Amino acid sequence: MEPPALPSTIMSATADTSVTLPVLGEKRAIRKSRNARRRAIVLGVVQLLMIIHFVQWMITGRTVSPVEPSESMEFVSRGVLNAGAIFFAVALLSTLILGRWFCGWGCHMVMLQDLCGWMMRRVGIHPKPFRSRLLVYVPFVLALYMFAWPAVYRWGLVPLSARLHAWVDAIPALPAPGQWQFSTAVITTDFWHTFPGVFVAVPFILVCGLATVYFLGNKGLCTYACPYGGFFAPFEQYAPGRIRVNDACEQCGHCTAVCTSNVRVHEEVREYGMVVDPGCMKCLDCVSVCPNDALSFGLGRPAVARGKARHQEPSRRPDLTVIEEIVLALVFFGSFVAVRGVYNAVPMLMAAGVAICVTFVAFKLWQVVRRPNVNLHRFRLKYHGSITRSGVVYTALASFVVLLTAHSGAVNALEYVADRADGRVTIARAAVFAASPTRMSDEMAADADRALRHYRLAGWFMDGGIGLLPRADADVRQAWLHACRHDFDEAERLLRRRNARYGRQDTMCRDIALFMRLQMRDDAAREYYQEIFDAEPSFYLTLDGYLSWLEADGEIDEAIRMCRAGIEQQDRDEPGYLYLLRRLSLLLMIQGELDEAIEIFEETLGIESDNPSAYAMLAEAHRRRGDLDQALEMMKVAVDLAPESASIADAMAELLDELGRPEDAATFRSRAEDIRAHPPATHQH
Repeated sequence: MEPPALPSTIMSATADTSVTLPVLGEKRAIRKSRNARRRAIVLGVVQLLMIIHFVQWMITGRTVSPVEPSESMEFVSRGVLNAGAIFFAVALLSTLILGRWFCGWGCHMVMLQDLCGWMMRRVGIHPKPFRSRLLVYVPFVLALYMFAWPAVYRWGLVPLSARLHAWVDAIPALPAPGQWQFSTAVITTDFWHTFPGVFVAVPFILVCGLATVYFLGNKGLCTYACPYGGFFAPFEQYAPGRIRVNDACEQCGHCTAVCTSNVRVHEEVREYGMVVDPGCMKCLDCVSVCPNDALSFGLGRPAVARGKARHQEPSRRPDLTVIEEIVLALVFFGSFVAVRGVYNAVPMLMAAGVAICVTFVAFKLWQVVRRPNVNLHRFRLKYHGSITRSGVVYTALASFVVLLTAHSGAVNALEYVADRADGRVTIARAAVFAASPTRMSDEMAADADRALRHYRLAGWFMDGGIGLLPRADADVRQAWLHACRHDFDEAERLLRRRNARYGRQDTMCRDIALFMRLQMRDDAAREYYQEIFDAEPSFYLTLDGYLSWLEADGEIDEAIRMCRAGIEQQDRDEPGYLYLLRRLSLLLMIQGELDEAIEIFEETLGIESDNPSAYAMLAEAHRRRGDLDQALEMMKVAVDLAPESASIADAMAELLDELGRPEDAATFRSRAEDIRAHPPATHQH
């Protein structure tokens, strides 16, 4: 089938942009797309299913893990296969066949952009697409960063740096990531763990919806910021499923006029007989509005096999010169680094959306400075060298946006320096909270002081810093550094301030009480423990700190009483229930109430049957009761569950000695020594 001949053309304004449209006889009105309504319904159903998913988790506390492509990072970084990773894999594989259908028919971010674009058109705003040759690679770079970089770091850079460090001691070895071990997590109880809160959600919608569409045109976020599109776009080029044309095409241009993905459909089908643009999301609006039914979705040659254009390559004139492309790429990178993670709040996708909008705003601001005539949609910012009233307003707002981005970069830079210095303070927690705390070296103390200075400077302006918002984790880190410096009074103050601003947290309350005890304020600490227990009975870590204190002081009866009271306040499915149940069994064993201790140990194993330490403690309880054979059976289970545990091997050796089996005991002692001499290898993360 030969593509249609090249017709004569004129310029015609469309709903969303200005494109070259042909003139073939009498002008015909562009009919409405039937697929636009269908796709809106499908995307609405997708959004409804997401809401139902969330509500179901809120009611039951347990649900399928988030069906989000971003969840695939858990598999790359930790080996966890969840519903999001499975879904992303299926979506990519289907893209190899059907093309980039998921973006158009299943992505809630596309729905948001389409909704924003529709609302803008209703009020007479018709955003034009921003075209850059270099920034279109941002999604692919972000995709590599999310899904390829963790593997390169783990299996490439870390081993290489270790070898270089072994050869040249001056070359530091990169810190090894955590453990990578294949596991599945299709069901979760912490559905919202990886999602931002309302504080971020509202700006996210404003930036990634309204702002990107207004400044960059329809699908602006998809084109310049979406990391998943960084994979979908190249996969799409190999798909046999494409928009194709037949001989009935008259090059009327209606298809291009209605395309919300900024694809020049009429030019591509003229030159190649099909749409080859990787931005095509198979919305099928072009198919629906074609007056001659010349377009259809079908299988055939993929885009990579399109061959040469019949007449000339479709027009893709960029808005930027080569120098402007390079400068704006640097502006984007700087803006992205400046805002990503600032105030521990801005996620990567939002940072990319902010950065591309800031890049466009800065570009338009530069045009106002350099060019005699500048427009932004309906607003004339500069005319014949004179800046207009709209231009003055835009210049002020754009300057504020650029300065705010630079300020965010300063806050992030200060926090980066603080985090680096903080990371070199490696004193152990046990050493800080010991009865005789270990003092840091002078070098480590200097790092602690440096981290504290930069944390304070990056902090909230109400606390003497330059930040516009407070950060809960900054208070926690400063409290820890003050504790390392033995400034327990300031550490306590910071944790109390953190709890007052953001609500009590179990670990914070536990450490506040410990700081009070380290200041010899025992009566105040006891009152605080009781206050927290009365107000927050689910705070089992704080209660456990109190139980440890009572046990150390020999108040076992009081510890048992408090432990029983804490268990009564816990639901069986809460982590504190099992934790305190084990604590109670240990206290009962210390008190000599072995029958009840054994009964409770067995109850804990009924809840979690694969805990080697629980079997070892149950064996100890049987041993104390004189039932050595039963103790041996429990220790065998513990050894089977943890064959590389030196402490369990030692416990087995002691029990075998007591049973009169010295040769077997010697075997286990030798095993314990070997484990300590050659610790078991761990999987690198």
